[in-house]
Amino acid sequence: MGFFLETLIGGLMAGMLYSLVALGFVLIFKASGVFNFAQGAMVLFAALAMARFSTWIPQWLGLESAALANVLAFLAAGAVMFLVAWLVERLVLRHLVNQEGATLLMATLGIAYILEGIGGTLFGSDIYKIDVGMPKEPVMILEHVFDGGLLINKEDFVAASIAALLVALLALFFQKTTTGRALRAVADDHQAAQSIGIPLHRIWFIVWCVAGVVALVAGVIWGSKLGVQFSLSTVALRGLPVVILGGLTSIPGAIIGGLIIGVGEKLSEVYLGPLIGGGIEIWFAYQLALVFLLLRPQGLFGEKIIDRV
Repeated sequence: MGFFLETLIGGLMAGMLYSLVALGFVLIFKASGVFNFAQGAMVLFAALAMARFSTWIPQWLGLESAALANVLAFLAAGAVMFLVAWLVERLVLRHLVNQEGATLLMATLGIAYILEGIGGTLFGSDIYKIDVGMPKEPVMILEHVFDGGLLINKEDFVAASIAALLVALLALFFQKTTTGRALRAVADDHQAAQSIGIPLHRIWFIVWCVAGVVALVAGVIWGSKLGVQFSLSTVALRGLPVVILGGLTSIPGAIIGGLIIGVGEKLSEVYLGPLIGGGIEIWFAYQLALVFLLLRPQGLFGEKIIDRV
């Protein structure tokens, strides 16, 4: 029982990190109705900015406190992501108002390549380290309940807690604030939203800023775990099955989908892997996503779209 719970908890913590990545896709889709191919590049760009600023700022200001340097580096990287959001809205999105979804989709693909190229030019292409003080060593808990206790990775626990807090705050933002409701209105119909006075340009800027903050937090967490390298942009691929499972328009769906996939990966690898030779954790999420595409393409919480002709 202890081993099962250990695996289950590990899956839940991994699932929260998947949810955080998937949230970037959901945010952009809710505001523009287009799938954001640039989300992985945004995570990479934000992580590169954080890694380099955490090195540069102590040199520029002569700081000896690593904690203060990390805070300033996070704020500087956040400012960079806000600048990226402003440039995307100013140079790309405002010229594509009321265009077809395929046009916006290709625009995000172009943004992805631009961000990767500029990221390499500004911050370099080496492998960088992000150290924000998250504990690396595992800890044993509930030793008096289970024989041998449960081994929990502190870093995963802290990262999952941060991701859960951010996801909860964004869910409240979308459901309870006027700006959040305006974002949903823009996603439903650009022209109708404009006709009732919703400023489309400002809404798109806000949502790309929020998506930039999500990418920054995801980049810091994954960069701390894996190191900051250009393969980090592929972390967005871990979020694709999550949004397919939960639904592209649902923040709760991103949460539930991430948890299901995280737990499913761990349990299938541990209990089914030995029977078929292992490796299930690599493809489990995509296999599950394929099943959902065939049986319920809108996902668990997505809206079923009916076109009347």
